[in-house]
Amino acid sequence: MNNLRAGFLSQYFDGVVIKRLSAVEADRSKSNQHEFNGTVPLQELFGYQRLSDYPARFMWLGGENENVTEDSIVTWYDARENHPTRTEYRLYFKNNPVMEIASANDLLIVARRPNGELYFLVAPSESTMESQLRWLFDAQEQVGFKFEHKTISGNHDVEIDYVVRLILEELGIEVQDSEVGFLDSHLEPYIDKGVFPTTKEFSQLTRKIVRDVSAVGDPDSALLAWMELEERLFKRLERHIIAVRLEKGFYEGSEVDVDGFIQFSLSVQNRRKSRVGYALENHLEEVFLANKVRYSRTAVTEHKSKPDFLFPGINEYRDTAFPSNRLTMLGVKSTCKDRWRQVLAEAARINEKHLLTLEPGISENQTNEMQSSSLQLVLPQRLHTTYKPSQQSWLMNVREFVDLVKVRQ
Repeated sequence: MNNLRAGFLSQYFDGVVIKRLSAVEADRSKSNQHEFNGTVPLQELFGYQRLSDYPARFMWLGGENENVTEDSIVTWYDARENHPTRTEYRLYFKNNPVMEIASANDLLIVARRPNGELYFLVAPSESTMESQLRWLFDAQEQVGFKFEHKTISGNHDVEIDYVVRLILEELGIEVQDSEVGFLDSHLEPYIDKGVFPTTKEFSQLTRKIVRDVSAVGDPDSALLAWMELEERLFKRLERHIIAVRLEKGFYEGSEVDVDGFIQFSLSVQNRRKSRVGYALENHLEEVFLANKVRYSRTAVTEHKSKPDFLFPGINEYRDTAFPSNRLTMLGVKSTCKDRWRQVLAEAARINEKHLLTLEPGISENQTNEMQSSSLQLVLPQRLHTTYKPSQQSWLMNVREFVDLVKVRQ
């Protein structure tokens, strides 16, 4: 598995400072302040040289289809640079849509990348995105209204895996794979043809490559290992295919085909979204087969609903004499966002629903609502650490879910 590593977080960030926004910093009705005091943590991040009109990307991470990105500039300066003994550093930013949306208590992370790029990340207080960012940057302790500097090295430098990749891509950061030769060696037939295999074929290829995991002995690790490698294989093949298409250009005669380019771009995004869900279902199906679990996949129940998995199967579900307490339904969503409620309307005979996701750090408000709606969250064990201790005791892992359905069948 050494060849399957995709790098470390320090390849993408040098360091970050983190705080909660105060009312003075966030509420424009109370203050027109556009500066942060240049405290020691900011000095550790920026150094002591003036940075004038420095490019920075502001991002409001409000949730699915609610993110806002604005490229702007900031200035890091010493307001007393002409004073012989005193310093007073400040970080000035221009007004922008992201900071206009921000509210008091929202999480602010100022992150510097190795290439010098600056990210100003704002996540709503107590949101899923806040939980994910705090986990990513090892800020699990109480976050106050003063900047804290977080180094990304040693034990705080997490390895890039499926979970980390998911969060980075939410920030618009594409993970660059260091093992392209290894990946290309397995993708060669598809690169030559310039086509994507079916999702089923891609999933089978992935499982052939990852040989040192066991769907029976450790289904949690196996599922994540398969998903991580398939994601890397897909992104690598996608890069080859897109490069060929871009070389051809987008023209209608002598005119640039803007609509054609937009349609191509949309097809790329749609393929990414749809493929990952099918891949997760494919690998889960392999886990169930390996563990000799009986199931039906996407069978039709009431109101033409199609639960992702029914246990022990659709025949038992339709048999009114079969005890409902031995039936289990599993919805599958690679990321939940607010779509988890869709699962509640499926399989009316089953009161407690199960939902498997790979979404790290879902907010406590959301998981509390899931519990009150009789929805049990299932995640690979690795992801449990991205949740608060108060949530972890309620979460179910893949091994536990497999054992549950085996007992019921």
